[in-house]
Amino acid sequence: MVQTYQSPVRIYKHPFEIVMAAYEKRFPTCPQIPIFVGSEIVYDFKSDDGAVEVVERKCQLNVEAPYLVKKVAGVDYVYFMQKNSLDRRKRTLFIEATNISFSQRIVVKEDCNYYVHPENNEWTCFEQSASLDVKHFFGFESAVEKLAVKQYAANLAKGKEILECFIEDLLNSGVTYIPPFTDSQENGHKESNGDSISIGDSAIDVSKEKDEDEGQITLRRGSRADVLKKARSTSIDDPEAKLEAEYIRRFLGQLSPLEESRLCELKYGLQASHKGKLPNDAHLLRFLRARDFDVLKAKEMVLNSLLWRKQHGVDKILQDWQRPAIMQQFFAGAWHHQDKKGRPLFVLRLGALDMKGLLRACGLEAIVKLTLSICEEGLEKTAQATKNLGVPISSWTLVVDLEGLSMRHLWRPGVQCLLRIIEIVEAHYPETLGQVLVVRAPRVFPVLWTLISPFIDENTRKKFMINSGENMTSEIMKYVDEQYIPDFLGGVALVDCGNGGHVPKNLYQPVDYEAKDEGDVLSSTYTKGTLSKGSPIEVCVPVSSSGCVLTWDFDVIKSDCEFLVYHTSKIITEPAQPHSPTVLHPVDMITAAIENAPPPAVCSDPSLRLGPDLTIVENPVTFNEGDSMQGSHYCSKSGTYILQWRIPQVPIEHNSSFDFSLSGPKCKLMYYHEVLDSADFRGSVASLESCRSSFSSIAPPHSAPPTPATKRAE
Repeated sequence: MVQTYQSPVRIYKHPFEIVMAAYEKRFPTCPQIPIFVGSEIVYDFKSDDGAVEVVERKCQLNVEAPYLVKKVAGVDYVYFMQKNSLDRRKRTLFIEATNISFSQRIVVKEDCNYYVHPENNEWTCFEQSASLDVKHFFGFESAVEKLAVKQYAANLAKGKEILECFIEDLLNSGVTYIPPFTDSQENGHKESNGDSISIGDSAIDVSKEKDEDEGQITLRRGSRADVLKKARSTSIDDPEAKLEAEYIRRFLGQLSPLEESRLCELKYGLQASHKGKLPNDAHLLRFLRARDFDVLKAKEMVLNSLLWRKQHGVDKILQDWQRPAIMQQFFAGAWHHQDKKGRPLFVLRLGALDMKGLLRACGLEAIVKLTLSICEEGLEKTAQATKNLGVPISSWTLVVDLEGLSMRHLWRPGVQCLLRIIEIVEAHYPETLGQVLVVRAPRVFPVLWTLISPFIDENTRKKFMINSGENMTSEIMKYVDEQYIPDFLGGVALVDCGNGGHVPKNLYQPVDYEAKDEGDVLSSTYTKGTLSKGSPIEVCVPVSSSGCVLTWDFDVIKSDCEFLVYHTSKIITEPAQPHSPTVLHPVDMITAAIENAPPPAVCSDPSLRLGPDLTIVENPVTFNEGDSMQGSHYCSKSGTYILQWRIPQVPIEHNSSFDFSLSGPKCKLMYYHEVLDSADFRGSVASLESCRSSFSSIAPPHSAPPTPATKRAE
């Protein structure tokens, strides 16, 4: 595999001629670079006017390689050919280097370019690119590749430091000005007024004033801001601009040389292949981090995201989209100052949210757009924080208050909606979450965490910190300044994030019972069924071991129904029939009534009788048209649990001893169930127990006593 390197633009705040004089001090040997043993000139050309000079050198390097590699290769030194092409008129130096040693086995190429800064002719820019292709090397290909990349990266920063050291030596020796090349050199140097060079971090105005006695050049120090104004704008404002090293440090953070290279490769590659708008550099860096600085994977991720943004109009969402009135009233979350690291802070009162109500009243699209608008605001806030604080801020902190979280938050379409949001955020807003502080976590939280955590990237999961209530305020103060802690979390700050609350059912959008849209979280999650008198709906759930949690949720679309849960030690493997025919034929019903025999309790296995074979573990509850129910049952025994929906039984008020009429109301409903294995979440329960007095990472699953889940909610 070919390894490549592309440097950002490094700026020396000195004239080109000073930088070139410093560069020449590296030859023929350079003690400051231990691996550079020496060099000899093998070709030297100078044009008649002195403007162009081409020098080729054979350079000897003492590469730090393991003894075994050197022994197999049979050499202690390696040789490179370096060609320097200097054009004093254009003020450029182009350097080409390639290996002589092992050229049939390894191909190393490096190009360097010095040129005048496009916006300040008294500054010098430097760019560098290189490639390494290890074709075959005595079976040590992988080792040689890793070694070469490591040494190259280590010497990148050292080369810049050494050149700056040579520049400083020149300045200290009194060489503060070298005239640029001109076609007429009568005076030996160019006449100038107001030219500027830079020494260190200070801007200097240079005017040539003849001193009667010494004839020296007088330097007048000016404002650095005046010089900086000449520099081009950063790529935050100009996505087509080249990346500069100082800009990376200031706006993106301290990156290793190889990380800088990957960022340059990604940006320049996108500029060459994509003609539309690109994300700014901070956002490109997020994609790289999400893919461990694999440029090809990050590029694919960026291009997919750009297409997605265009298809969904995300670039204009903050200008074109407004929150629906219902969402304005019942959503409980808002941006709120920043944490102690300067990252924007978002407070979400998840426990107070009626996720089902918002989804049923506003729809999935509105909730997704709300999430996208928050993420877009977050990108703007991080960029503004970077400018305001003078340090790179690339992520934000999320405080999640779980006070009020219950089983109603486990409504399956709501969880599916949450998973959809997680998928979108991780695909298009990677590495934007710096930290997630989960506070006031109740006992039901591990069940929710078990459902969603497999869909969260591993690096993101590590950012979750949890506290279940005790010493909450003092713990939050470790991450958020005291004056910014919300009042409902024990602080003094008033946060306009809403109180949430239940969305009235009269605001719900009607459910299309016949809908078959696989992309809709309601129609794709639920099973639909119709029941009538004598024809219940049953779902048999085999449970092989105790300690599991059986969860369910359903919506009654039409008429009324009764719901209950049975348990039998018998394992029923046959799938349930949602639209079962009558349990018994009419003749059998008459016979059963005459014999005064009770009808079977369940149609899944008519041989089961209440008492010895069958027990009711969740008592019958009647639900009316429009009702929704979410609940759970801790499975203390193995066997089969039978969920049953049936027409409510009406007490007989006449003298007839039996009634075998099959007519009656029909009930339509949508239902879903799931079994949560205790092994999946009891580690989270144990983690919850350990988080009573401090924030702790959510630990991976480990052995712990099973804990019953919270019972059903309304």
